[in-house]
This record gives sequence, structure tokens and C-alpha cells, in this order.
Amino acid sequence: MISLFDISLQINGFPIKKAKAELDRIVNLSEEDYAVYLQNKKEEIVAFHLQNNSFYQELVGNKTAPKWENLPILNKQNLQKPLAERLSKGYTLKNVYLNKTSGSSGTPFVFAKDKYSHALTWASNIMRFGWFGIDFNHSYQARFYGIPMDFVGYQKERLKDFLSRRFRFPVFDLSDEVLEKFLQKFKIKKFDYLNGYTSSIVLFSKYLEQKNIILRDICPTLKACFVTSEMLFESDKKLLEKQFGIPIINEYGASELDLIAFENPKGEWQVNAETLFVEILDENNNVLPYGEEGRIVITSLFNKANPFIRYEIGDIGILDEKSTPQKPILKKLIGRTNDVAILPSGKKSPGLTFYYVTKSIIEDDGNVKEFIIKQTRLDTFEIEYVSEKELDSEQIQKIDEAISLYLEPNLNFSFTRKKVLERTNRGKLKQFKSYL
Repeated sequence: MISLFDISLQINGFPIKKAKAELDRIVNLSEEDYAVYLQNKKEEIVAFHLQNNSFYQELVGNKTAPKWENLPILNKQNLQKPLAERLSKGYTLKNVYLNKTSGSSGTPFVFAKDKYSHALTWASNIMRFGWFGIDFNHSYQARFYGIPMDFVGYQKERLKDFLSRRFRFPVFDLSDEVLEKFLQKFKIKKFDYLNGYTSSIVLFSKYLEQKNIILRDICPTLKACFVTSEMLFESDKKLLEKQFGIPIINEYGASELDLIAFENPKGEWQVNAETLFVEILDENNNVLPYGEEGRIVITSLFNKANPFIRYEIGDIGILDEKSTPQKPILKKLIGRTNDVAILPSGKKSPGLTFYYVTKSIIEDDGNVKEFIIKQTRLDTFEIEYVSEKELDSEQIQKIDEAISLYLEPNLNFSFTRKKVLERTNRGKLKQFKSYL
């Protein structure tokens, strides 16, 4: 069977063959060789950005690399400036992979990856999903995700879905009528796996529980379910296992980096030590020993287009005591939860829907720094935001239109510009909160 997925990556300039070969080499290094590999990659990526990236030079303050532990911690605020000011020499908006972060942390920005580093991200995804018998070229995915609603964006995603063997279940409306339609699709389509936002997949499993249906009974081809983007609570995981009748695999990733941790077949949350270097730091930026809770700071070992060196992702976590540099295990991830909005029509929408709404105003000029959305009544929402300039009526109009499109019409939104936004006691910005 033709490998459509690999071919579409190759055609788009992502050298997937080369990336797979390199990843294979890294995975098979001995412990000693891995230590040498890691040291070299860290030195190499820092030297590259100090030579070729004026944004990073400025951040570090000189062109010679200080000791690793003295390198600055890069945060999302540092990255909220036009991308052109952050690209390395030799990279332009034309020859990189471009995307926006989800803003689920409330601090969105635009980022770039060079094509080889993005190919490695795919090679890493392919390898990890392969642990569970999933092959992107042949396996059929039931995808619980959002989708852009503008015509061009919508068609583009649908084409990508077709090439990637995915059937998309848009998660903006998760009312019972819609979940019933989802269920009917599982009766007629031979899905191999589910993948998508935790909260949406959990809502679907609760619907199955009400109907007393085990998903695998009606769709026997299913092998596994992969949840991402939000916290998976133990009680929800048990419910998913019970209602789906297949293994539930927890992944933790960030679009600007890669898959960060992925549950392996032994049930360990294995950190990606092939393309990333993960550290846990205390509030004074000291590296904590395995077993201690602290801020997750990540280095992308391959991305030359944009520096992600000692980048603070905004989550808190613990690496297991049994970790080794070559095989770190994430013991616990604290943070990243999202509520569900319930609307006047009875429709339920995951908090991540608001990312698609606000994406319409988050441009590359970095004006809107942070935002949170609060639901105070069934039809009433407050958006609080921090920005250099106040949102103008045109931008507010744009948000109103996006709200009608993604959620439903006749909702009331108020906009308040703030100097700072309230955060959780762990410093996380919870992007959506329902007070109902």
C-alpha cells in the first residue's frame, strides 16, 4: 500500500526518511554514547543560535556560551514579538514550518521550526504511536479536535485529514444529539484508534456510559485511544478504559516543541529524550533531583529556525526517581486543565474552543499578551486581556463573529483590558473558567 502520509511530508519539504534514520540511530545508542550525544547536541544548538540568532544573542547577552546552568530561562513572554525578529540567519517565513501555539496557557505566540526538525517531530510521533500497532500510513484515526471554520482553513484541514487517514469529529458542539451522530460513525467506519482533546473524549465516554455501550463492541477494529492537550484524571482514565474497551494512552506535547512525554506499553510516561532535553527547576532556576516537583523547562535539540533553549513551558512536574538521562520518566504532570462551557442551547463546548475564537485576533504583532475567559452565566462571558493597545471595535466585531460561528449566536461578551491577570497558586494561567 502506498505510504501517502510519508509522501505528503516529503513533498512538503520535510525529509522524513532522513529523520527516521537519525531517530533510529539515537534510540539505539548505548548509555555512554547517549551521554556524549546529548552533551554534543546541547553545545551545538546553543553555539548555533549564539552565532545565527540575534534575538538569542541579546537574551544571553554575549556570543560566547556560558555554562549550561547559567543560560537564561526562556519564557513565553520573551517570545511574544514578531517572528521575523526571532528567526535565525538563513531562515525566512518561506522556508520554515510555521504555526501558532494553542494559547491554552493564555500566552499565545507564533513560532517556526526548520523543516528537518519538524520531520524529526513526525518521526518521533510515528515511532511512539508504533509502540501500539498504529501506523500513520495505514491506520484510520477518529480525531476529536477543533477545526478552523473559515473556508480556506477548513478545506485545508479536511485535505490534511484525508492525506493523514483521519476522520474528524469537531469538538465545538458536544450536545447529546451530536454525540449520537459520532456514535453512529463508529458503527460504520473501521477506525483503528481515537486521538484528541482529553475533555472531549471523556464527554463522549460519559455519553456511552449513559447508553450502556462499550465502543469496541460496535467498532471491533479499535486498538487504542490517545488523549492530549489537557489533564487526564485517574477517574476519567478508568471510565475511558471501561467504556472504550481498549488501552488509553496519555500523551503530553507542545506544538512549538514536540511530543514531550508519551505513555509506553509498560504504562510509564516516557519522556522524549531523543529530540528534547527536559529539566525540572526550582524557583531559583536550580536543577532539582529526580522525584522533586518543579517547573518543566525544555530544550529543543534540533530546531535551528527558532531557539527553544531552556524554555519554560508553564507546567509543573516531577521526574520519577527511576529516570535515567536516556530514559526519563514523567511521574506526575500538574497543570493544564480545561473546563467545559455549557451554552443556553444545551450545547457543551470544551474550553479549548475559545482558542479558535481568540485565534482570530491573535496576530503576529504581539499586541494581545494574555487573555482569560470567564463564564459567569449561561449566556454571559467576560474576556480579560493584557495588551499594548486596547482592542478596537473592528477586532471586537471579529471576535463576535467567531463566537457565533464556533459557539452559538446571541451570547454576551464583555472585554476588560487589565494590567495583570490572576493566576493559579502555581503561576498557571487558566485560560477558561466556568463559574456556573
